Amino acid sequence: MIWKTRRISLDFNDKDLHEGVVMAILNATPDSFSDGGQHDDHSKAVAAGQQMISDGAKIIDIGGESTRPGAPSVSAEQEIFRTEPLVRALRAESEVLISIDTSKASVATAAINAGADIVNDVTGLTGDSAMVEVCAEAGVGVVVMHMQGTPRTMQQNPTYPNGVVTEVADFFKQRLDTLTAAGIDLENIILDPGIGFGKTLDQNLELLRNLGTLQRQLGRPLLLGVSRKSFIGKITGIENAAERDSATAALTAMACQQGILLHRVHHVPANLHAMQLAAAIQQV
Repeated sequence: MIWKTRRISLDFNDKDLHEGVVMAILNATPDSFSDGGQHDDHSKAVAAGQQMISDGAKIIDIGGESTRPGAPSVSAEQEIFRTEPLVRALRAESEVLISIDTSKASVATAAINAGADIVNDVTGLTGDSAMVEVCAEAGVGVVVMHMQGTPRTMQQNPTYPNGVVTEVADFFKQRLDTLTAAGIDLENIILDPGIGFGKTLDQNLELLRNLGTLQRQLGRPLLLGVSRKSFIGKITGIENAAERDSATAALTAMACQQGILLHRVHHVPANLHAMQLAAAIQQV
C-alpha cells in the first residue's frame, strides 16, 4: 500500500520501509496527558523535534491542543501561535515529514503554508466544514481517526451496539466514500482506529486484537496510537504515563505482527527497536 503526502509518498511494499514508520509526538501544549508543558517553549520544542529526527522518526506530529479525555478546547489563534513557528523551524532544518495534529481548518492552513505535509485530525475531518477542502486543495496526507463523541465527552459510557470493530470499520468506509467524493485521493488517506478515544478498556483490547483484519477490510494503512495511554496503566498498574514506554513498545511489536507499520509514539528509540525486532521475526 502507498500513502501519499504533500511532498513524499511512502510505499510500504518498499524494502526500506519493511520495519515500519515512526510518527513522533511533539506536543506544544501545557496540558497534554503525558508531556504537557515539556515542549511549550519554542527552543525546547525545536530541540525535542531535532532529537526525534536523530532517533529515527520519519514523521513529526505537532499538536497545539490537548485531546486527552476532558480536555478543554483552545482557540485557533492559540493553536497557530503554538504550532506554526515550530513547523516552520523544523521544515527549515530537515526534510522529515511534518504532520499537524488539529481539527481546525485555519490551523491546518497555517501549518501547510509553513511546510506541513500531513493533517492528522482526531475528528476524522468532521469537526470543521472547511477541513476537507483545505486537505484536498493542498494534496496533503490525511489521518482520519475514529472517535465517539468529543475529547470532553468521549469517555462517558461509550457504547457500540453492533460491536466496536464493526462500527469503527463502518465509520471508516463512510468517511472514505465521502472524502474521495470530495476530491481527496484515496492514496492520501490513512486510518487511525482511535484507541482510547470513546472506548472502554475491553473495546480498546478488541480493536487491538483485530487491527490486521481492519486494515485488510479497509484496504488502507492503519496508524496505531497507543503511546502511554491510560488503558496501559489500568492493565499494568503504571500510574505515571511517562513510565509506560516499555509497555507501549510491546503493543507496537504486537501490532507489527499484524501488519501495522505506522506507529504514533512519544519515545522513538524504544518503539523503533520493537519494530525492528518484529520485522526480523517476520522475515525468518
